[in-house]
Amino acid sequence: MRHRTSLVFSYDSPRVAAAVYAAVRVEAGDIEGDRTDASVERDGDTVRVTVRGADLTALRAGMNTWTTLVGVAEAAFDAGERATQHN
Repeated sequence: MRHRTSLVFSYDSPRVAAAVYAAVRVEAGDIEGDRTDASVERDGDTVRVTVRGADLTALRAGMNTWTTLVGVAEAAFDAGERATQHN
């Protein structure tokens, strides 16, 4: 792949980062196409998604996909936390 970027997401705790990482890492092998691929790593309270694209259009699409996936994982974690606090 010709183009690459890293999306770095920092959280308040390693616990949050671990939950987000676990939710999105399984997608790394499933949503790759002919023009993009991605890898996901976690280090403490940080999750890094490296997106590679054959061209800038593919890179942008990959970035949009991964930003959305991480956002959904964050929202799911937050919803789980709120539900736990109300019980």
